[in-house]
Amino acid sequence: MLKLHFAPNSRAGRIVWLLEELGLEYDINKMAFHPKDLKSDEHRSRHPLGRVPVLDDGDVRIYESGAIVEYVLERHKNGGLKPAVDAPEFPMYLQWFHYCEGMVMPPVNTIVVHTLLLPPERRDETVLGQAQRLLTRALAPVNETLEGKDYLIGDFSAADIMLGHACFMSNRLGCVTDEMTNLKGYVERITARPAFQTAIGMQ
Repeated sequence: MLKLHFAPNSRAGRIVWLLEELGLEYDINKMAFHPKDLKSDEHRSRHPLGRVPVLDDGDVRIYESGAIVEYVLERHKNGGLKPAVDAPEFPMYLQWFHYCEGMVMPPVNTIVVHTLLLPPERRDETVLGQAQRLLTRALAPVNETLEGKDYLIGDFSAADIMLGHACFMSNRLGCVTDEMTNLKGYVERITARPAFQTAIGMQ
């Protein structure tokens, strides 16, 4: 059975969401989002940097949320969540799947560091403001592509699990503006999905 090593308020939520959408059975090792768990010798034996998610599948151990999503879809896909390679939607599926970590999550990470993780005396308002503006700009193309669509490529796909989770976090950080009505509606749709609610309920 699949085993997911998980900590709340992290990218591991994407993997719970994926497994729930696919109806796959899994065990979960829930840890605190704290160095005492994540930087322990036990967890560093799973991930050299003490990060989550980590997925165990028999003799296979894999980390990086995007890699885990692709692995699960190929080996346990149970119906898909991705278009066929020759489908017209496939290029855009790939683009939005990877846009998440390439464009959206870097400023999200900076915002979290300068609002939550660093002690107040080490936070930099200039760096924070730059990251907030960069995140809002990075979300603008997502808002545009959602015009007239419920999900990024039309039907719900794993690209929504990757980028949708990042959009949810961005909205929670106050960086989805009221003018981004398509994106606001998108966040509402994904948060209404029962599998998403299960994943976020573990936070």
